[in-house]
Amino acid sequence: MSKKKIVYIGLAADILHEGHINILKTASKMGTVIVGLLTDTAIASYKKLPFLNFNQRKIVLENIKHVDKIIPQKTLDYVENLKIVKPNFVVHGDDWKEGIQKKTRQRVINTLKLWGGRLIEPKYTKNISSTKIRSKIYSQGITPQNRLSKLSRLLKVKKIVRILETHNSLTGLIVENLNYVKNSQSLEFDGMWSSSLTDSLTKGKPDNQSVDYSSRILGLNDIMDVTTKPLIFDADNGGRIEHVPYLVKTLERIGVSAMVMEDKIGEKTNSLFDDQKKTKQDSVKNFCKKLKIAKNSKISEDFFIIARVESFILGKSLNDALNRAINYVKAGADGILIHSKEKNPNQIFQFAQKFSKTKYFCPLVAVPSTYSKVREKELINKGFKIVIYANQMLRAAYPSMVDIGKAILKNGRSFEVEKKITPIKEIISLIK
Repeated sequence: MSKKKIVYIGLAADILHEGHINILKTASKMGTVIVGLLTDTAIASYKKLPFLNFNQRKIVLENIKHVDKIIPQKTLDYVENLKIVKPNFVVHGDDWKEGIQKKTRQRVINTLKLWGGRLIEPKYTKNISSTKIRSKIYSQGITPQNRLSKLSRLLKVKKIVRILETHNSLTGLIVENLNYVKNSQSLEFDGMWSSSLTDSLTKGKPDNQSVDYSSRILGLNDIMDVTTKPLIFDADNGGRIEHVPYLVKTLERIGVSAMVMEDKIGEKTNSLFDDQKKTKQDSVKNFCKKLKIAKNSKISEDFFIIARVESFILGKSLNDALNRAINYVKAGADGILIHSKEKNPNQIFQFAQKFSKTKYFCPLVAVPSTYSKVREKELINKGFKIVIYANQMLRAAYPSMVDIGKAILKNGRSFEVEKKITPIKEIISLIK
């Protein structure tokens, strides 16, 4: 065939293997090869964030002899690039005839028909895939720095970063592996939340900082041993100001991606209690000083300091919350968690609207524990970048365990509950 023919290949190219090389070889025999390299955003829309960022992957591909040109492909869908390039051929392995890319394949076929182009589908290389290789790599673990930087990368490429409460290694494994396919899109949680509340409750203690940081960090190490996703740490008010640098350095060292520090002082009262009469909010000046110390203590630019504004919890005004947020960002906060215990999100939405108009606008964090009807798409539309489901895992486990215990007491045996719990064969093989 004439070398004047144009051949288009869409690639993620995060982990190149022999299957990719076979596709590129096939394409190079047919004409000039243009690779549509999926951006980080495009990849994150349907599977895990790539190991290598776009520029790193581009450098690798530029040095492969079968590739003539590289252009960014900004979505999983090929159509936008195909209409620009108008290739004679699109080459893709035949593995996309089923699964989440089935509809994408059909759109490629329909688009190529507009100018007489053809889809060429070489046979899929057996027993090899980026997903399998990736799983093997992840099974070996991840370095603290690679994990720490993931949150920063996710914030750049995802509309919203979805975080789920993790109170032990088992819940960490659930966050690590859980996914759900919806409308041909694979959905998953992007990271974990180490909650002061759930850490306290699992140890049978009240949520008033009775469980010290040393104890909580020991638990974090167990979670980090079996997971690879980023983790955000609930640091309450950060403790005494002279201890903040050591907390920051410890969290960074083990690979935590961010810490959330609230602007309250004195004995802690959980923010979701109705009675907050004994709760005191720190002065703007003092809390800014604590934020500056935290900011100056960190080594990595990717480690996030998130300031949690408690003004609404304490019945204060929108202006108070807004003033605090602006000053906290000036002091070095990388993000703002605007907290509310209202049953709807109107309060935080009003804040987001005002805050977004200032030059200090930064990633906003929502914790919809009480306003649980809010959908993620609503949060996105209002400018929120992180949503933390802060306690649902423990709240789910507690009633289930109580019900099972009662049933065993009632029946004097466990037979009646067997259908409601994980089979013994499954539980003993859960950890491989």
